[in-house]
Amino acid sequence: MFRFAHSEYLYALYFVPVIIGLIWYSIRNQNQLLEKFANIKLHKILFPLRSKVKVLLKNALIVFAIVLLIFGLANPQIGSKIEEVKQVGIDVYILLDVSLSMKAEDIKPSRLEKAKHEISKLIRKLRGDRIGLIVFSGKAFIQFPLTTDYSAANLFLSAVSVKSVPQPGTAIGPAIKLALNSFKKDEETQKAIVIITDGEDHEGEIDSVIEEANNLGVKLYAIGLGSPQVVPIPIYNSSGKQIGYKKDRSGNVVLTRLDEATLQEITSKGNGEYYRGSNTDDELEMIYNDLASLEGSEFGATKITEYEDRYYYFLIPAILILFIEIFIKERKSKFFEKFESKLEKQ
Repeated sequence: MFRFAHSEYLYALYFVPVIIGLIWYSIRNQNQLLEKFANIKLHKILFPLRSKVKVLLKNALIVFAIVLLIFGLANPQIGSKIEEVKQVGIDVYILLDVSLSMKAEDIKPSRLEKAKHEISKLIRKLRGDRIGLIVFSGKAFIQFPLTTDYSAANLFLSAVSVKSVPQPGTAIGPAIKLALNSFKKDEETQKAIVIITDGEDHEGEIDSVIEEANNLGVKLYAIGLGSPQVVPIPIYNSSGKQIGYKKDRSGNVVLTRLDEATLQEITSKGNGEYYRGSNTDDELEMIYNDLASLEGSEFGATKITEYEDRYYYFLIPAILILFIEIFIKERKSKFFEKFESKLEKQ
């Protein structure tokens, strides 16, 4: 198999005709100046050793070397062998609370930003495991499904904010239900759900989804972000300056606190572990280390073709041609006498 690693460089070949045109224009302009300086018949007397053939040859070598360099930059590659690589790992859905209470700053820089930072760190550490992200507040939505494309996962994660889900509230139960439905039932992989929230569940009735998770063998973990003491929710303007705190319709400041009891109940019934978030520890890494002890299952296979670089097939000849061009003098030689005479007749 053959391909170019950087095929975008091949667009530079469009400039080759332009370079040839510039060289032709330069030679033509030079000949016109010589004609103005002296009659063509006097050129043999004034410039007896000047070789038109060698001038053309030097310019042709330069153009050819440029073409070779372009192909070298595009890095041609040859596929040497095809291997089938088995994909083994565990499936993890992270449920991220994006309700307005997650903007509280009892965890720095805020509950939500701390959660996003931990998830991003985890994604960078993953090797073969599939990860998915569900964002929820009053409703739950899949931000990205189970994937091993960690670059894309980080990209979608960076776009998460409290505006990702317009419905207010904190519906943990529907978020767990959505994750359970999103797992691929026909693949017998180890599965886990990690809930990152302040725990203020405004919907209730999560016992049925916990029971369903247990029946499916899905472990439920939780990270509680925030302080058990009530704190206000800061409000910022478009320039990033704090302009006050969130208030209800009566004009009272809205207060939020970490509801650990709900999260401890979920993880206790869901055969998982509960961790309280802090400013210093990486709780998500602790959970992943626990999950890493689970035996990974094969969930697919992919064919990988190994390609070997062959840029030097073009780069080395280009350098040699440019080196040779330097030592070609624009003087007549016996080797090119026949070509010289033909050009002079023309």
